[in-house]
Amino acid sequence: MEVKTSLLDNMIGVGDMVLLEPLNEDSFIENLRNRFDHNEIYTYIGSVVISMNPYRSLPIYTPQKVEEYRNRNFYELSPHIYALADEAYRSLRDQDKDQCILITGESGAGKTEASKLVMSYVAAVCGKGQEVNKVKEQLLQSNPVLEAFGNAKTMRNDNSSRFGKYMDIEFDFKGDPLGGVISNYLLEKSRVCKQPRGERNFHIFYQLLSGASDDTLMKLKLDRDFSKYNYLSLDSANVNGLDDAASFRTVRNAMQIVGFMEAEVQSVLELVAAVLKLGNIEFKPESRINGFDESRVKDKNGETIMCELLGIEQSVLERAFSYRTVEAKMEKMSTTLNVAQAYYARDALAKNLYSRLFSWLVTRINESIKAQAKTRHKVMGVLDIYGFEIFEDNSFEQFIINYCNEKLQQIFIELTLREEQEEYIREDIEWTNIEYFNNAVICDLIENNQNGILAMLDEECLRPGTVTDDTFLDKLNTICAEHQHFESRLSKNSKFLTDHSLPHSCFRIQHYAGKVLYRVEGFVDKNNDLLYRDLSQAMYKATHSLMRQLFPEGNPAKVNLKRPPTAGFQFKASVGVLMKNLQTKNPNYIRCIKPNDKKVAHIFTDSLVCHQVRYLGLMENVRVRRAGYAFRQPYESCLERYKMLCKKTWPQWRGPTRDGVEVLLTDCSVPSEEFAYGRSKIFIRNPRTLFTLEERRRACLEDLATLIQKIYRGWKSRTHFLLLKKSQVVVAAWYRRYAVSLLCTQEHIQNVMPVQMWTSIQQTSQGLMMYILNYQCKKYRGQFTEEKKSVYEEKLEASEIFKDKKALYPSSVSQPFKGDYLEIQKNPKYQKLNGAVEEKVLLADLVNKINRANGKGSPRLFLLTKSNFVLADQKTGQVKASVPLPDLASVSVSTQSDGFFALKLKEGSASASKGDFLLSSEHLIEIITKLHRIGTTAADRDQINIDISDE
Repeated sequence: MEVKTSLLDNMIGVGDMVLLEPLNEDSFIENLRNRFDHNEIYTYIGSVVISMNPYRSLPIYTPQKVEEYRNRNFYELSPHIYALADEAYRSLRDQDKDQCILITGESGAGKTEASKLVMSYVAAVCGKGQEVNKVKEQLLQSNPVLEAFGNAKTMRNDNSSRFGKYMDIEFDFKGDPLGGVISNYLLEKSRVCKQPRGERNFHIFYQLLSGASDDTLMKLKLDRDFSKYNYLSLDSANVNGLDDAASFRTVRNAMQIVGFMEAEVQSVLELVAAVLKLGNIEFKPESRINGFDESRVKDKNGETIMCELLGIEQSVLERAFSYRTVEAKMEKMSTTLNVAQAYYARDALAKNLYSRLFSWLVTRINESIKAQAKTRHKVMGVLDIYGFEIFEDNSFEQFIINYCNEKLQQIFIELTLREEQEEYIREDIEWTNIEYFNNAVICDLIENNQNGILAMLDEECLRPGTVTDDTFLDKLNTICAEHQHFESRLSKNSKFLTDHSLPHSCFRIQHYAGKVLYRVEGFVDKNNDLLYRDLSQAMYKATHSLMRQLFPEGNPAKVNLKRPPTAGFQFKASVGVLMKNLQTKNPNYIRCIKPNDKKVAHIFTDSLVCHQVRYLGLMENVRVRRAGYAFRQPYESCLERYKMLCKKTWPQWRGPTRDGVEVLLTDCSVPSEEFAYGRSKIFIRNPRTLFTLEERRRACLEDLATLIQKIYRGWKSRTHFLLLKKSQVVVAAWYRRYAVSLLCTQEHIQNVMPVQMWTSIQQTSQGLMMYILNYQCKKYRGQFTEEKKSVYEEKLEASEIFKDKKALYPSSVSQPFKGDYLEIQKNPKYQKLNGAVEEKVLLADLVNKINRANGKGSPRLFLLTKSNFVLADQKTGQVKASVPLPDLASVSVSTQSDGFFALKLKEGSASASKGDFLLSSEHLIEIITKLHRIGTTAADRDQINIDISDE
């Protein structure tokens, strides 16, 4: 019978925060700490999973765990990411509902690992088969490729994703994976040119230099020394726990599995090398007649190597770094670039080259993993995207990342409320409006097409005249001054004029997760994301196989004078598409939290966790979930769990389960306002009510355990008593029979002659002795193992062969047959010989081989198997002779106490040319017995004749 379990069993702290009492921030953090200290890293908020990064391996992801959570109810076992993955997969497979799994949290919280765990669980529980396994492997192996090119070591995380990733995994009607589609968001391409102190560039640069072969590096004109490349920071180039060389081999293997051709891999590595070489190009000023400085390349060697890698003429690239062409309608004007502008152009080219290569990789992976079938697919989306970021210095990247998180929070609250409302409607429970903070006003502040911050930033970037970050801030101060979530020192709102925590070059937004101060420096430049047209056209002229795909705007035949869309506009559009995609799917949430900033196990920093709990909106999530009824459970589960609390429902309720629950709650005197009856579930309003039921259940279980123990002990005592009573009846019956028999025979016994009585007693005594002896022998034999039994059988066979025939035999009786006297399996000296013998060695002994010419003896190793006997040199272990046992005609020994025996070979056999063997051994009896035993048991050969005589 299957054991019914529950989330409430053996609970450490509270497994579901919805049931937390009292509910406040301190109790929330304390519950997380308590569970974390006991290695319980997962906690629920209803159907949301909170995941704490343990910073170490835990034995909770084994195949046994996969099977444990497979096809189980979400609340049936302790909280686990597998429970959420299983619930999502079964809803997709069985109910035909498209799913999405949203994984959020700050850098280092474990988002990437969480997405891998979800994908590996789904891969483990879905179907099998050659084609299905190939698809699963390709989907899983896309991760190492994207991590190498899109992840980097940061202060918070040694494997931080520097891009957002959304993967749609497509399934057929059976729930088997068909393929997938990956979307990437906002690669942090500024990292290519500059990294904060203590951080690294993207992994692939270090992996290539550490793990590529010398031949590959020579072709790419690279050196393993990190210090030779300006784009690679040196203070943290080597990271403990990261093996860049091994990772490079993993990436190469993953690219092969995903479907990259060798030529494509080589092309990708050439572009990575070109980015490194590009960072080493430096410029110097050169004066012109008009008085302006013009940039020139200092050392052309590095530029030459990069041009060779890209297949571009050096003069074309030099001109692109020295001049900029501006086109307007029918006019074209060329201006010189000074040194600062040349460095800007170089870095812009490096960032664009790398980010476009990354996008090409994603597209190429999609070509390999996309579903081939044209039928409708079931879809499970997995979103692994950057969490809310609040740094000391927040710029454009943090602004649009936090905008994305505002949108995700908005859809999270909407979908959570919608899910709650839909369940209330399904269960016919009255819905009451829930008050919550609606962050739509913040989203509107950022994305409004007329007065939104992004719209104003685009307007500044596109307008003619002098455009700076300060002019952008002035526009914000004018238009957003009265907005309740916007703060600026220079705005018309006088209450911030004396706020010294708000610098003049910054603005502050009150996000749902807290206030964030943004420095406007770089906003305009990063939003423009300009790459001079001269550089695009130069790249298009390159002969490298990928360059025309990466820089299509460089085609001179398709010159587009329209300004390309800004980074903010593109990101806003992609976020809009993502939100529409997510709203068509059933959501599942994983909220990742990092317990400390030191990236070590067993440390829980309350302030850091509290900060994340606030910006993830977890308390708001609990309040929304608890606004109506905190706990709900199917009637069957409720009745099964609490039926022992009521005499009318214990031990078995015969009627409808809902009626049973009504009887149960009435008998337990639960106030009617504390619960409501749905169509299939009981809804409990207050967690205290649930915990009261749990406490009564625990007490009742203790009473039931005592009752069961009492009944068992009574049954055991009565059973023993009845056995004694039965035995007494049998003994009494036999005694009465004996007494009657004794009285009837007394007269006869008195007439029996004493001699006849003594003879009868002797016979009885002998019979009893034989019986006891046979019993003792049987008991002794019963203790034999198969190995010991075989040894005694051999001893018995030796007795039949040699007893009263060979004078040596009596002295061998007390010696056990060991078989392997050389310990050939353990002795390293005989390792080579042991490898030469394919079968199990039955006997290994040292013998003397007698030379027939001069009678001298030579020591030899004698090995016996079921098919052969082998003679080998004692010192070297070299095989001297190997004779199949079917070629052996007979064995001759004398009747004396010597150890000589002769092995006679059959005439005409393959081994006859070697001649007969005359040997001597201290273990002659055992050798001959084993030879005879093998010949007797083998069905495919003649029995070996044993000749014992002095002739």
